[in-house]
Amino acid sequence: MKAALRIGATLSLCVLAVAALSFFWTPGSLVEVDMQARLLPASANHWLGTDALGRDVLSLLMAGARNALLVGVIAVGIGLVGGTVLGLWAAARRGWVEQVVMRAADIGFAFPALLIALVFTAVWGPGIINAIAAIGLHAVPTFARVARGAALSVWSRDYVLAARACGKGPWRISIDHVLPNIAAPLIVQATIQFALAILAEAALSYLGLGTQPPDPSWGRMLAEAQTWLFQAPQLAIYPGLAIMLAVLGLNLLGDGLRDHLDPRQERAR
Repeated sequence: MKAALRIGATLSLCVLAVAALSFFWTPGSLVEVDMQARLLPASANHWLGTDALGRDVLSLLMAGARNALLVGVIAVGIGLVGGTVLGLWAAARRGWVEQVVMRAADIGFAFPALLIALVFTAVWGPGIINAIAAIGLHAVPTFARVARGAALSVWSRDYVLAARACGKGPWRISIDHVLPNIAAPLIVQATIQFALAILAEAALSYLGLGTQPPDPSWGRMLAEAQTWLFQAPQLAIYPGLAIMLAVLGLNLLGDGLRDHLDPRQERAR
């Protein structure tokens, strides 16, 4: 196991453990306001201090990890399922179907998640559901391209030609033979998209389009910290570090998985 994979897996597991722990325990209340304890420095009672409303910063960070992972898992799941189905369909049918799917993917790349979220917000209002939908839809074209490119190389293999000769249909071949052989690049891409989803959720929450109060969010913690940037800079440093470590861990994990699942990538370097 390479260093990148070890470090990435360790950081990702730490974030996951913190998020899981927040379901059962946090050092302080996530919603209770105590104006007498506002902007306190780190102490035995508040390990990372308190924010402008007197809430425990460590508790907010722990719950923020939970919401970031929730958005990432669901959004990446939407992109993975939708994109893989479209990519497999394009590779199996070829011709005009492939052209339509790929041109639709090109159009999808022209609309970033933030723009899609703005449209959803204008129609249905801000919220975590709309943020998940926007991030997930934005990930579909990426997975469609990865799935289609990997599937095309599998369709030329001898065992696929033998399956076609035996009378198997395109979808049966795609599920039985193609999908298992393109799982590795899809897993790597899902890891990378997970990191991008966390960044997108933080950006949307920073703009007030993502997770809404009273649910904590790393992005909204950064937005709220702007007012107190010179008086209490740690309020911006802590969520910024949390986002950085989560994204770094997932990127290293994806890079390590790519080398582990496809040793040719490492030999090519």
